[in-house]
Amino acid sequence: MGTEHKDAAAATDAARPARAPTALLTCAMAFSMMQLFLLGALGPRLVDELDVSPTLLGLTTTVGFGAAAVLSPVGGRVVDRVGPRRCLVALLLVSAVALALIGSAPGAGLLLAAVALGGLPQALANPATNKAILATVPPERRGSVTGMKQSGVQLGAFAAGLPLAALAGVAGWRGAVWTAAGAAVVAAAWAARTLPRDVPRVGSSTPGARSSLVPRGAIAWLAAFSLLLGCGIASVNTYLSLYGTQRLGLGPTAAGALVAVLGVAGVAGRVGWSKVAGQPARAVWLPGGLAAGAVGAALLLAAASFAHPLAWVAAVAVGVFAVAANAVSMVLVMQRATPGRAGQDSALVSAGFFAGFAVGPPLFGLLAESGRYGTGWLLVAVEFAGACAVAVWWAVRDRGGVKR
Repeated sequence: MGTEHKDAAAATDAARPARAPTALLTCAMAFSMMQLFLLGALGPRLVDELDVSPTLLGLTTTVGFGAAAVLSPVGGRVVDRVGPRRCLVALLLVSAVALALIGSAPGAGLLLAAVALGGLPQALANPATNKAILATVPPERRGSVTGMKQSGVQLGAFAAGLPLAALAGVAGWRGAVWTAAGAAVVAAAWAARTLPRDVPRVGSSTPGARSSLVPRGAIAWLAAFSLLLGCGIASVNTYLSLYGTQRLGLGPTAAGALVAVLGVAGVAGRVGWSKVAGQPARAVWLPGGLAAGAVGAALLLAAASFAHPLAWVAAVAVGVFAVAANAVSMVLVMQRATPGRAGQDSALVSAGFFAGFAVGPPLFGLLAESGRYGTGWLLVAVEFAGACAVAVWWAVRDRGGVKR
C-alpha cells in the first residue's frame, strides 16, 4: 500500500505542473489573435467613430494576417532554435503593445500599423505552443491538450464579442482595447514565472530538413487545406458582427454576441474534435468532414437574410466545424512533423492559414461594400468546399496511415 500510495502521489505530482502550462498556452493563443477579434466585434463602432469603411475593415485583417503569413516560416525556425518559453513571453508582450497602439489610433494609418505588428504574435503562436506540448505532454494526451490550447483562439473571440464589447458600451471602444492590453502584460509575467526554462539547442538530427522553407508531404496538404479554410473563417470573423447590424437589425452589443457564440461553439468543437484526432487513423479523415459541415454553416448565414434567427445557428455551426478543423490540422502537424522541426512545420501550415486570412476578407469586403452579403456567404461556402476537396483528396491518397 505504501508503494502504491507513493506511485499515485508521483503521478499526481507529474500531472499537476501540466495544468498551469496548458492554461497558459490557451491564454497565449487567445492573445495572439485578440486584436483581430476585437476589430471584428467592435467593427460597427470603428466604422462610425473612425470613419472606417467596410472595405478598410477587411484590409486590417489582410494586413495582420499578411504579416503573419510572411513571418511564420521565420518564426517557426526561431522557436526551434530559441525555445518556446522565450517566444511565448515575447508573443504576449508584443500583443500588449499592438493592442495599446490600436486603442491609441487616431485614424486608419496607425490602426493598420498596429495590426501589422500584431502579425508577429500570430506567427509565433502555433510553433511555440506546439513545441511546448511536444516537450512536456505525453503522446496519448497531446490531442486533448492541443484542442484545449487551440480553443484559446475562440476564448479570445468570446472575450472580444461579449465582455469586451459590453465594456466598450460603458468605457468606449478604446477603453476596452486598453483593458485587453493590460491583461496581456499580466499574462506575459505569468508565462515568465510558470513555464520551464528553455533547453539550449545543441544540434538536430535533420539539419538539411531544417533549412527548407517549402512544405512537403502531409505538411504541404495541410498548408493548402488551411489556406482555403482560413479564407472562409476570416471572412466570418471580420464581417459577422457588421452583418448583424446592417442586415439583421441587431444592435452593436447583440451583434458582438454573435461573435461570442461562435467563440463558445469553437471552444467545444476544438476540444472535442481534437481529442478524436488523437487517434491518427481517424485524424486524417476529420478535416474533410469538418469542412463539409462548414459549407452548410456558410449557407445558413446566407439564408439568415430571410430568416434572421438562422444567424445564431450558423455561428454555432461555424465554430463546431470550420474553427474546429483548424485545431485538428494542428494535431495532424504534430503527428506528421519531421523530427527536430516541429516548430518549422507548424509554422508552414500556419502560414497557409494566415495567407487565407489575408486573402478572404478583402474579397468579402468588396461584396459587403455593395450590400451583397448573400453573395459573400456563398463565396465563403465555395472556399470551405475547396478545403473539403483538398482534405478528402489527401485522405484518399494517405489512406489513413501515419507515414509522411
